[in-house]
Amino acid sequence: MSTTKSKEVQWFEAEVQPHDSSLRAYLRAAFPSLPDLDDLMQETYLRLIRARERGPISYAKAFLFTTARNAAMDLFRRRKIVAFENVGDFKEWSLAGDEPDAGDALNHQQELAMLAEAIKCLPTRCRQAVTLRVIYGMPAKEIGQRLGISECTAKAQLAKGLRRCAQHFQERGLTPAPVGRTPKTNR
Repeated sequence: MSTTKSKEVQWFEAEVQPHDSSLRAYLRAAFPSLPDLDDLMQETYLRLIRARERGPISYAKAFLFTTARNAAMDLFRRRKIVAFENVGDFKEWSLAGDEPDAGDALNHQQELAMLAEAIKCLPTRCRQAVTLRVIYGMPAKEIGQRLGISECTAKAQLAKGLRRCAQHFQERGLTPAPVGRTPKTNR
C-alpha cells in the first residue's frame, strides 16, 4: 500500500473533515428528531464523494452543508417521520426568535460562498486586502502593515475590491443596480 495519499483523500481531509463537528452541530440543531446522526453523516459523505467524482466542487463547506440538509430531508421523506412533541405552555413560545432558522443559515452559507467567489476573482493584492478586512476584520492600517503597503494604498485596494465585488454581484443579478451616482469612498 502506498504511503502517499491520493488527491481525493487529501481534498477530503483538507476541505471536508475540518467541518465535521460544525456539521454535526448544525444537523442536531436543524433536525432534533433525527434518529441516527452517524448514518446521515455517512450518507452525506457518500453523496459528496460521488459529486466530486463527477467534477470539482468549488465551495466544499457550503456544498457539504447543503448535501447534509438534503440527505436529512430525503431520510424524513422516506421514513415519513412525523415528530410529535409535548408542546408545553404556549406562553413560553417565542414566535419571533432572534436565532436564525435552518433556511436562514443555509442562505447565509450561500451568500458567503458567493462572496468567496467574488473575492477569488479579484487581483492578488486587492484579494489579500479584502480577505484581511472581511474575514479577519483588520483595519486598513493593519492591512497596510501586513502587506507592506501604506495605509492609503490599503484603503484604495479595499475600495477597489469592494467595488469589484459589488459589480460581480450586480452582473449576476444579486443586488440592485445603483441609482444615480455611486458614493465616493475614502482613499
